[in-house]
Amino acid sequence: MQFWQIDMDKSSTIYDITPVITPDIGVWPGDTPLAREVLCDMQRGDNITLSTIHTTVHLGAHADGPNHFGKDAPAIHERSLEYYIGPCQVVHVDAIPGTRVSIDLVKAGFASMGIDDTAAIAPRILIATGTFPDHRNWNNDFSGLEPSLVDWLNERGVITIGTDAPSVDPMTSKDLPAHAAFLRNDMAILEGLVLRDVQSGMYELIALPLPLVGFDASPVRAILRKL
Repeated sequence: MQFWQIDMDKSSTIYDITPVITPDIGVWPGDTPLAREVLCDMQRGDNITLSTIHTTVHLGAHADGPNHFGKDAPAIHERSLEYYIGPCQVVHVDAIPGTRVSIDLVKAGFASMGIDDTAAIAPRILIATGTFPDHRNWNNDFSGLEPSLVDWLNERGVITIGTDAPSVDPMTSKDLPAHAAFLRNDMAILEGLVLRDVQSGMYELIALPLPLVGFDASPVRAILRKL
Protein backbone atom coordinates (compact mmCIF):
# COMPACT_ATOMS: atom_id res chain seq x y z
CA MET A 1 0.00 0.00 0.00
CA GLN A 2 1.34 3.40 -0.99
CA PHE A 3 0.21 6.72 0.48
CA TRP A 4 0.83 10.03 -1.26
CA GLN A 5 0.35 13.59 0.00
CA ILE A 6 -0.63 16.07 -2.71
CA ASP A 7 -1.11 19.83 -2.70
CA MET A 8 -4.63 20.92 -3.64
CA ASP A 9 -6.98 23.50 -2.16
CA LYS A 10 -6.43 21.46 0.97
CA SER A 11 -4.13 18.54 1.68
CA SER A 12 -5.42 15.17 0.56
CA THR A 13 -4.05 11.68 1.02
CA ILE A 14 -4.13 9.34 -1.94
CA TYR A 15 -4.42 5.62 -1.21
CA ASP A 16 -2.96 3.57 -4.04
CA ILE A 17 -5.05 0.37 -4.17
CA THR A 18 -3.29 -1.06 -7.23
CA PRO A 19 -0.95 -4.04 -6.84
CA VAL A 20 2.59 -3.53 -8.10
CA ILE A 21 2.87 -4.93 -11.63
CA THR A 22 5.90 -7.22 -11.89
CA PRO A 23 6.59 -10.39 -13.92
CA ASP A 24 5.76 -12.52 -10.88
CA ILE A 25 2.26 -11.10 -10.35
CA GLY A 26 -0.32 -13.87 -10.36
CA VAL A 27 -2.70 -14.22 -13.29
CA TRP A 28 -5.63 -16.58 -13.75
CA PRO A 29 -4.26 -20.09 -14.42
CA GLY A 30 -3.94 -20.52 -18.17
CA ASP A 31 -4.04 -16.76 -18.87
CA THR A 32 -1.09 -14.80 -20.28
CA PRO A 33 1.46 -13.77 -17.63
CA LEU A 34 3.25 -10.44 -17.77
CA ALA A 35 6.41 -10.28 -19.87
CA ARG A 36 8.49 -7.30 -20.98
CA GLU A 37 10.47 -7.32 -24.22
CA VAL A 38 13.15 -4.63 -24.29
CA LEU A 39 13.70 -3.50 -27.88
CA CYS A 40 16.16 -0.71 -27.12
CA ASP A 41 18.10 -0.14 -23.90
CA MET A 42 20.20 2.89 -22.95
CA GLN A 43 22.11 0.65 -20.52
CA ARG A 44 23.53 -1.23 -23.49
CA GLY A 45 24.29 1.87 -25.55
CA ASP A 46 21.03 2.62 -27.38
CA ASN A 47 19.89 6.24 -27.57
CA ILE A 48 16.52 5.40 -25.93
CA THR A 49 14.89 2.66 -23.89
CA LEU A 50 11.89 1.08 -25.60
CA SER A 51 9.74 -1.79 -24.35
CA THR A 52 6.92 -4.04 -25.50
CA ILE A 53 4.45 -5.56 -23.04
CA HIS A 54 2.83 -8.98 -23.36
CA THR A 55 0.07 -9.78 -20.87
CA THR A 56 -3.56 -10.51 -20.20
CA VAL A 57 -5.78 -7.44 -19.90
CA HIS A 58 -7.13 -8.99 -16.67
CA LEU A 59 -3.91 -7.98 -14.91
CA GLY A 60 -3.75 -6.86 -11.29
CA ALA A 61 -6.37 -4.20 -10.62
CA HIS A 62 -8.62 -4.25 -13.66
CA ALA A 63 -12.08 -3.42 -14.96
CA ASP A 64 -14.05 -6.15 -16.70
CA GLY A 65 -15.88 -5.26 -19.88
CA PRO A 66 -19.39 -6.74 -20.17
CA ASN A 67 -18.27 -8.64 -23.29
CA HIS A 68 -16.01 -10.69 -21.00
CA PHE A 69 -19.08 -12.57 -19.79
CA GLY A 70 -21.93 -11.49 -22.07
CA LYS A 71 -22.28 -12.36 -25.75
CA ASP A 72 -22.67 -9.21 -27.89
CA ALA A 73 -22.31 -7.07 -24.72
CA PRO A 74 -20.33 -3.80 -24.76
CA ALA A 75 -16.53 -3.85 -24.80
CA ILE A 76 -14.52 -1.97 -22.21
CA HIS A 77 -14.05 1.11 -24.44
CA GLU A 78 -17.83 1.51 -24.60
CA ARG A 79 -18.30 1.86 -20.85
CA SER A 80 -19.07 5.23 -19.30
CA LEU A 81 -16.27 6.58 -17.12
CA GLU A 82 -18.95 7.42 -14.54
CA TYR A 83 -18.65 3.85 -13.29
CA TYR A 84 -15.01 4.33 -12.36
CA ILE A 85 -14.78 7.77 -10.81
CA GLY A 86 -16.73 9.32 -7.94
CA PRO A 87 -17.85 8.69 -4.35
CA CYS A 88 -17.47 5.15 -3.04
CA GLN A 89 -17.57 3.20 0.19
CA VAL A 90 -15.01 0.66 1.31
CA VAL A 91 -16.47 -2.09 3.48
CA HIS A 92 -14.54 -4.90 5.16
CA VAL A 93 -16.37 -8.21 5.55
CA ASP A 94 -15.63 -11.41 7.46
CA ALA A 95 -15.47 -13.57 4.35
CA ILE A 96 -14.84 -17.30 4.52
CA PRO A 97 -12.28 -18.39 1.89
CA GLY A 98 -13.81 -20.33 -0.97
CA THR A 99 -17.37 -19.10 -0.34
CA ARG A 100 -19.44 -16.19 -1.60
CA VAL A 101 -19.94 -12.89 0.21
CA SER A 102 -23.60 -12.60 1.21
CA ILE A 103 -25.97 -9.72 1.84
CA ASP A 104 -25.78 -10.41 5.59
CA LEU A 105 -21.97 -10.15 5.58
CA VAL A 106 -22.10 -6.78 3.85
CA LYS A 107 -24.86 -5.60 6.18
CA ALA A 108 -22.63 -6.56 9.11
CA GLY A 109 -19.76 -4.64 7.53
CA PHE A 110 -21.98 -1.59 7.14
CA ALA A 111 -23.22 -1.98 10.72
CA SER A 112 -19.63 -1.81 11.97
CA MET A 113 -19.48 1.59 10.23
CA GLY A 114 -22.71 2.74 11.90
CA ILE A 115 -24.76 2.29 8.71
CA ASP A 116 -27.98 0.28 8.63
CA ASP A 117 -29.36 -1.38 5.52
CA THR A 118 -32.02 1.33 5.05
CA ALA A 119 -29.49 4.16 4.84
CA ALA A 120 -28.31 5.65 1.57
CA ILE A 121 -25.00 4.25 0.40
CA ALA A 122 -22.50 5.39 -2.19
CA PRO A 123 -22.98 4.41 -5.86
CA ARG A 124 -19.67 2.55 -5.82
CA ILE A 125 -18.83 -0.14 -3.25
CA LEU A 126 -15.43 -1.77 -2.71
CA ILE A 127 -15.60 -5.02 -0.74
CA ALA A 128 -12.49 -6.10 1.16
CA THR A 129 -12.71 -9.87 1.64
CA GLY A 130 -9.12 -10.47 2.76
CA THR A 131 -9.15 -13.80 0.88
CA PHE A 132 -6.52 -12.98 -1.76
CA PRO A 133 -3.71 -11.58 0.38
CA ASP A 134 -0.72 -11.79 -1.98
CA HIS A 135 -1.01 -10.96 -5.69
CA ARG A 136 2.32 -12.71 -6.34
CA ASN A 137 1.16 -16.01 -4.86
CA TRP A 138 -2.08 -17.18 -6.42
CA ASN A 139 -4.57 -18.93 -4.14
CA ASN A 140 -7.66 -20.70 -5.44
CA ASP A 141 -9.89 -20.23 -2.39
CA PHE A 142 -10.67 -16.51 -2.72
CA SER A 143 -14.24 -15.38 -2.04
CA GLY A 144 -16.69 -14.44 -4.77
CA LEU A 145 -19.98 -12.56 -4.43
CA GLU A 146 -23.50 -13.89 -4.05
CA PRO A 147 -25.62 -12.90 -7.10
CA SER A 148 -28.33 -11.79 -4.66
CA LEU A 149 -25.82 -9.34 -3.14
CA VAL A 150 -25.24 -7.77 -6.56
CA ASP A 151 -29.02 -7.41 -7.05
CA TRP A 152 -29.45 -6.01 -3.53
CA LEU A 153 -26.78 -3.37 -4.01
CA ASN A 154 -28.18 -2.46 -7.43
CA GLU A 155 -31.58 -1.86 -5.82
CA ARG A 156 -29.85 0.64 -3.53
CA GLY A 157 -28.36 2.63 -6.40
CA VAL A 158 -24.92 1.00 -6.62
CA ILE A 159 -23.47 1.05 -10.15
CA THR A 160 -19.99 -0.39 -9.47
CA ILE A 161 -18.71 -3.10 -7.15
CA GLY A 162 -15.02 -3.72 -6.60
CA THR A 163 -13.29 -6.56 -4.81
CA ASP A 164 -9.81 -7.51 -3.64
CA ALA A 165 -10.30 -10.94 -5.21
CA PRO A 166 -9.36 -11.72 -8.82
CA SER A 167 -12.99 -12.53 -9.71
CA VAL A 168 -16.51 -11.85 -8.47
CA ASP A 169 -17.22 -15.57 -8.89
CA PRO A 170 -15.25 -18.26 -7.04
CA MET A 171 -12.48 -20.15 -8.80
CA THR A 172 -14.62 -23.27 -9.18
CA SER A 173 -17.61 -21.49 -10.75
CA LYS A 174 -18.38 -22.39 -14.37
CA ASP A 175 -21.74 -20.68 -14.97
CA LEU A 176 -20.57 -17.38 -13.36
CA PRO A 177 -23.87 -16.29 -11.75
CA ALA A 178 -22.38 -13.20 -10.11
CA HIS A 179 -21.07 -12.00 -13.48
CA ALA A 180 -24.56 -12.63 -14.90
CA ALA A 181 -26.06 -10.46 -12.15
CA PHE A 182 -23.73 -7.61 -13.10
CA LEU A 183 -24.74 -8.00 -16.75
CA ARG A 184 -28.51 -7.92 -16.18
CA ASN A 185 -28.15 -4.91 -13.85
CA ASP A 186 -25.72 -3.06 -16.18
CA MET A 187 -23.22 -2.67 -13.34
CA ALA A 188 -19.43 -2.40 -13.51
CA ILE A 189 -16.86 -4.79 -12.04
CA LEU A 190 -13.47 -3.92 -10.55
CA GLU A 191 -11.27 -6.84 -9.49
CA GLY A 192 -7.83 -7.36 -8.01
CA LEU A 193 -7.77 -4.29 -5.75
CA VAL A 194 -5.51 -3.95 -2.69
CA LEU A 195 -7.79 -3.00 0.19
CA ARG A 196 -6.21 -4.55 3.27
CA ASP A 197 -4.72 -1.29 4.57
CA VAL A 198 -7.69 0.94 3.71
CA GLN A 199 -10.14 1.56 6.52
CA SER A 200 -13.86 1.21 5.94
CA GLY A 201 -15.43 4.52 5.05
CA MET A 202 -16.22 7.04 2.34
CA TYR A 203 -13.71 7.91 -0.40
CA GLU A 204 -13.45 9.23 -3.90
CA LEU A 205 -12.60 6.43 -6.31
CA ILE A 206 -10.54 6.97 -9.46
CA ALA A 207 -9.92 3.75 -11.43
CA LEU A 208 -10.08 4.60 -15.13
CA PRO A 209 -9.77 1.85 -17.75
CA LEU A 210 -7.97 2.44 -21.02
CA PRO A 211 -10.21 2.77 -24.12
CA LEU A 212 -9.04 -0.56 -25.56
CA VAL A 213 -11.36 -0.96 -28.52
CA GLY A 214 -13.11 -4.32 -28.53
CA PHE A 215 -11.26 -5.63 -25.47
CA ASP A 216 -12.90 -7.53 -22.62
CA ALA A 217 -11.06 -5.72 -19.79
CA SER A 218 -8.44 -3.11 -19.02
CA PRO A 219 -5.89 -2.73 -16.23
CA VAL A 220 -6.54 0.34 -14.08
CA ARG A 221 -4.48 2.48 -11.75
CA ALA A 222 -6.95 2.51 -8.88
CA ILE A 223 -6.67 5.15 -6.16
CA LEU A 224 -8.83 6.46 -3.35
CA ARG A 225 -9.01 9.91 -1.81
CA LYS A 226 -10.58 10.30 1.62
CA LEU A 227 -13.85 12.25 1.73
